[in-house]
This record gives sequence, C-alpha cells and structure tokens, in this order.
Amino acid sequence: MDRLEALQIFIRVAELASFTRAGESLGMPKASVSTAVQQLEAALGARLLHRTTRRVELTSDGRTFYERAKDLVVDFDELASMFQRGAQALSGRLRVDMPSGVARNHVIPRLPEFLAAHPKLEIELSSTDRRVDVVREGFDCVLRVGDPGEGSLVARRLGAFRIVNCASPAYVRRYGEPHSVDDLAQHRLVHYVPLLGGRSPGFEYRDGDRYRSQPMGGVVTVNNSDAYQAACLAGLGIVQVPVVGVQHLLDDERLVEVARELVAEPMPVSLVYANRRNQPKRVQAFMAWVAQTLAPYLMA
Repeated sequence: MDRLEALQIFIRVAELASFTRAGESLGMPKASVSTAVQQLEAALGARLLHRTTRRVELTSDGRTFYERAKDLVVDFDELASMFQRGAQALSGRLRVDMPSGVARNHVIPRLPEFLAAHPKLEIELSSTDRRVDVVREGFDCVLRVGDPGEGSLVARRLGAFRIVNCASPAYVRRYGEPHSVDDLAQHRLVHYVPLLGGRSPGFEYRDGDRYRSQPMGGVVTVNNSDAYQAACLAGLGIVQVPVVGVQHLLDDERLVEVARELVAEPMPVSLVYANRRNQPKRVQAFMAWVAQTLAPYLMA
C-alpha cells in the first residue's frame, strides 16, 4: 500500500471516528484499514488516534497531521486533474452540512442538476440543528445561518435571510393578529431553545435603531426546526423563522404572515470552511453553486 493511499484511509477514519465505517465507505475490510493506520503511525513514529471499544478520536499529533494530510491529498488531486477539462475534472467526495429546511426545500431539489454537471462527484449531506465541528468532523464546508462561529475558520458571507412572523390560519381565527408589542401579551409564542431546559429569549422586534426581545407566554418549547414548524402548523403559537424555510407554506396558505410591523433582525448566511492553503476545485464549485441557488432568497 502506498503512502498516499494510507493518508486517504487515515483521513477517512478520522472523519468517521470509526475503522468499521471507514472500511465500509472505502470498500475495504476493517482489518486492512486498521493495518494501514498502524503502518502509517509506525512510519511517522507518532500515535495519531486514541482507540477505545466505543470510539476512535484524534490525538493532538493526529489533529495536526490530519490538517496537513488533507492539504497533501488536495494538492495531489489538483495535480492529477491539472490537464483535465470540463465536468469530468471534478471528482471525489464532498462532506457538507446545512440547516434541514434549506436542504429539504432548496438544495436537495436542485441537487440532481449539480450532480448531472459533475457526474464523478459524491456528496455526503448532513442536515441538523446541531452546530457541527467543521474540522474535527471533517466537513469540507458548512452553510451557517446566524453567527458563523469559530474565528479559526473562514466565513464567506452570502447575505442574510429575512425573518417573518408566522402563524396558522386556525391560530389567527382563534387569537387574532398582533400589531404592536402590547398586543403580544394576548398571544402565544412557540419557544425554540437549542437545549431543552434553556430559556427562550422571547419575541424579537426592531425598536428604533436596535432590536429587542419581548418575553411571551407559550405552551410548547421545542429544540429543532422541524418541530418548530410543525408546532406552528398545528396552531400552537407564533414563530419567527427565515422566510426561505416557509415560503412554500405561505404560498399554499398553510401559514400566514402576521405582525408585519414587528420586524426581527435578518439572520446572516455564511459558507464556513477550514482555513487551509487552498480548497479543492470540487469544494469551490459546490460553494459557488450553493451561493447561486440561494441568491434569490438573500438580502444584502
């Protein structure tokens, strides 16, 4: 086994935190994967991975080596495709993460056209409300809505999503529609918190040149975006969401926009990736395509 192949195997183990899963993704026996990593460690004279019965984790040396190894593999891919032209030049696997609503409503429906243009690409698409660790979990790029996060990462701002206040028609028939901050006392909010037990900030609105939060009552608190939307559809309260995630529901009149006078702060949208010397062409192409796909829904 050559050194480049050993690097690729090590990278896969590091990203999946499992010899078994790495072997399955590479079409190799687990024993061969383990042997390749052991031989690499022996050649380097350093322990790259902590192995337990439940999990495989990078050591401190392993994290440093992982970043350099990714760069080396990228450089080799660039050299290998230097004289290729067109869609065939892009090959390999992309690992990306984005909010579930964006993935479900906008990216996945148009993904066939991207893959048709680049038939040698494979995509692993994670969509979760959890904030993933870009480097530790081996993501090539992540679409973040809100604070882009760690300063050690590169954040390419695409724009911002407009936030709308929504309720179901059944909710409006029962409670009416709020038009002022004072009206909110007579209404319910579906509360969203990242972790159950946390405190909801309340209803956000613009007050002059700043944004404020108004505490509100409510009977339901959720911790993921799908449940947040479902609670609103069920008439359990008002939600404040990016319009990109609910436009289809507004068009179908399954939800209605309320309290248009009370505007929440737009949420910044960024593509986030590790600060490496360069990015593979396949990652550059995917990020450009995502930016183009979401452009109609973004504010400056």
